[in-house]
Amino acid sequence: MTPGPRDEVRPTVATTVAERLLRHTARALPQGPGAGQDPVRLHLDWAGPVAADLPDERAVQAACGLMHVHGRATGGPAPLAVDYASVVAGVLAALGATALRVGRARGMDLCEVRTSVAEGALLAVGQYLAAATAGGSGGPPEPQPPPGSASSAGGLATLVTSDGVRVEVETLDPDAWRKFWVRLGAAPGVAGRGWPAFQQRFATAVCPLPDALRQAARRHTLPDLRAAAHHSGVSLLVVRSDPAPSVRPEPWDLTPGPEPAPGRTPRADSAVEAAPSPRPAREGALPLTGIQVVESTRRVQGPLAGHVLRMLGADVVRIEPPGGDPMRWLPPLAGECSARFLALSAGKPVIEADLTTAQGRRTIRALAAEADVFLHNWAPGKASRLGLTASDLLPGCPDLVYAWASGFGDACGDRPPVGTDYLAQVHSGLAAAVRPAGDPPAPSLMTLTDVLGGLVCAQGVLTALAVREAAHRGSQVHSSLLSAGTLVPRAASRVVWTPLDRPLRTADGHLYLGPGARRHPEEVRRLLDGADTASVRDVAARFARRTTEEWQVRLAEAGLTATPVLTDLSGLLHDAAFRKAVTPPDPAGGYARPCTPWEFA
Repeated sequence: MTPGPRDEVRPTVATTVAERLLRHTARALPQGPGAGQDPVRLHLDWAGPVAADLPDERAVQAACGLMHVHGRATGGPAPLAVDYASVVAGVLAALGATALRVGRARGMDLCEVRTSVAEGALLAVGQYLAAATAGGSGGPPEPQPPPGSASSAGGLATLVTSDGVRVEVETLDPDAWRKFWVRLGAAPGVAGRGWPAFQQRFATAVCPLPDALRQAARRHTLPDLRAAAHHSGVSLLVVRSDPAPSVRPEPWDLTPGPEPAPGRTPRADSAVEAAPSPRPAREGALPLTGIQVVESTRRVQGPLAGHVLRMLGADVVRIEPPGGDPMRWLPPLAGECSARFLALSAGKPVIEADLTTAQGRRTIRALAAEADVFLHNWAPGKASRLGLTASDLLPGCPDLVYAWASGFGDACGDRPPVGTDYLAQVHSGLAAAVRPAGDPPAPSLMTLTDVLGGLVCAQGVLTALAVREAAHRGSQVHSSLLSAGTLVPRAASRVVWTPLDRPLRTADGHLYLGPGARRHPEEVRRLLDGADTASVRDVAARFARRTTEEWQVRLAEAGLTATPVLTDLSGLLHDAAFRKAVTPPDPAGGYARPCTPWEFA
């Protein structure tokens, strides 16, 4: 991997993650003469097309909106205490390199791909960016944390029991939610008022529950809450203070499908004909051009996997229930559809099918028979009940890639919790890792594992496509939110932060100090009149006396870097540094979106 020309420090975490995933991919490929000899040049840097000095992970988090979205629930911008943007970029790099390999096997003369940590960060905030810019000239106001939440974390969904245990609950059923709280002594009306904030926290990254619900939880012990959860059908997990993953599954599991029947020829590629040697890709062609994907997915993880495959050139068709996916009407709207939904599913033709009926299931089978990839993120056991498991489909479609993106894989037995982002953060230890020592552990309400889970699922699909090109047979590939969450390294988590490790409030915004200034507070003191003996806390407080731009100039004169903290995602549209990284809404009223995070050559 080659660092970009503006790099001073190589994005080590991103590189390490990419190399790990590419090794995992290589182990799945047939080993023989010439295996792995394709020349692939992978360029991975910090800023990519963003025309700004982004020297490290925290600068990327500040500039691209991660600090803003993660901090919504706790009263202001806050860094993730893990190298999350770097991990996303590492998966993007592996995706680009594996897609390039698939494209070469299909006759394309491609040998180079570029991506960056900044592009990973922008992809991670894509849904929030769409919501903030819906309507062309800016959408509705971004959600604000409740008053006083900076000290009480009142914008988080984490509950505390009377015996001091922090727990996270999850349900997708409003009736189960109401029953849970009524068993704890809360009035049904209060439970009902809390449901919209709880349900929408995936979209808003903030959960201002009524105080009466938090107080009801504090009046009961952990066994009481567990009993209430059991009787109401709500999932509950204890938020561990140990950031180490409780399990370390592989990123994905791949099982080769049955051998093709004798005399069967692989399906013809409608867009890229087989060639004895690589030929130049036609202008605009991407590595997956001509690949047909059918997805039956919902929420974030599954749709994002399909979205990534589409950005790499695949044709993706969505299966939705009669009347359409309910997420299509989640506000804010861009035109007549949810901006958040479009951020993941725009450009995917839709076929409606009721999978509870025989006709609906026949529709799935017919579509899978003509597809290269069938992708779903159904709950455990649903595929078996429908008769649509890999074992059901692969014998009739031996070159099909069958992909299942789950919540917990087989790590939680036959009755896993609801497979959603925040419980995956808890079970993987990520909920403890995203916050520094001294801050109570709690999941980020930014959908961290959903994004990583979708990307890892797509990487598993690409691996299976590479296997198919080499061995002429399909595969079953399974990934999970849990397996994706364990990719995030924890070495830097639970470190005690000083005030200089947090965004500093200036006269007109927030500023995040660069690595040199954070490591050497004495250098910062020299910029403050009479602050030679001031405490670090006092030094941080004095930044409110000048504007962000004034501080940037003073720090630059001292040879120190600092990054303005983005606190309004719509501001990306007006920042010239992001002109090549963010696509603005169309004049008719759309939404902004990150540009495709790869450049192939």
